[in-house]
Amino acid sequence: MPTLSYYRRIFSAYFLGGKSHLTFWHDTPEENPKATVNELGEYYMPFVEKANYAGSYDSAGVPQLDYHGKIGRQYNPIAIAQYGLGNYNLYRRTADPVRRMKFLLSADWLCSHLEQNAQALAVWNHHFDWEYRDTLKAPWYSALAQGQGISVLVRAHKESRDTRYIDAAQRALAAFFQPTTEGGVAFTDESGDLWFEEYIVSPPTHILNGFIWASWGIYDYYLATEHPAARELFARAVRTLLHNLDRYDLGFWSLYEQSGTRLPMVASPFYHRLHIVQLRVMHRLTGEDTFARIADRWENYAGSRINRTRALIYKAVFKLCNY
Repeated sequence: MPTLSYYRRIFSAYFLGGKSHLTFWHDTPEENPKATVNELGEYYMPFVEKANYAGSYDSAGVPQLDYHGKIGRQYNPIAIAQYGLGNYNLYRRTADPVRRMKFLLSADWLCSHLEQNAQALAVWNHHFDWEYRDTLKAPWYSALAQGQGISVLVRAHKESRDTRYIDAAQRALAAFFQPTTEGGVAFTDESGDLWFEEYIVSPPTHILNGFIWASWGIYDYYLATEHPAARELFARAVRTLLHNLDRYDLGFWSLYEQSGTRLPMVASPFYHRLHIVQLRVMHRLTGEDTFARIADRWENYAGSRINRTRALIYKAVFKLCNY
């Protein structure tokens, strides 16, 4: 049974100790004060803990995540991209050739694992089933992987001048211009707002952190190329956020997604903090005061013990009802 498999895997990851995929994902969300917004430089979050990942690696030194249960150790293109970005940040600060090597190792993996989907678009696939609302059957792809993969590749091109990297980034960008029904990662809602979907499901769920991270990849592609189509695509993402952020505000906490369920999917404390950091970065990238204002409000929510407890109860009940 998928539900039983899900809870066995989660129980082993959370409660049985040792390294798991959670070891990688649950770092401390932070802004990177050294990141620049008008030219391609360090990434917008430090990802230092991810760069120093203490879990599994393959024989070439590429990180793998241990999901436990039937999934086991897997390559996750999002994790590999974040590992690469963290090492790039550290290389820019220290000029350490080992950090450069690890960064380019990630970029090379991303180049060699960019695959065509059924609609001939270039995507980074996850080659394992994943329990979301409905089980995502391998191979599945994600706007989040597309965006962060691009963020790695455009920096690898800037560092090395190797055209393989910018060519791969251009191929990966194409998925953002195609709807999910045609093999892409974009969805336009009834109001004309454009979303980038972390998980390709129907109806779409508009996961907030994945949408924002994906949009940064488009912004980075624009910084690298000054391509007007990328600039307009990012501008549409900004408009979508400005039009819809209030839908993610419960009045005491932020939502993880637009689940469409009777009980909404509240963000975990980690993702609530990540949302705050992402909105502060969006304020830096765009100058839109709305992002800073909502980040301040959500920061205040997090300072209340009552709000934190209420959010955890909502989250637990949602998981029990929907997974």
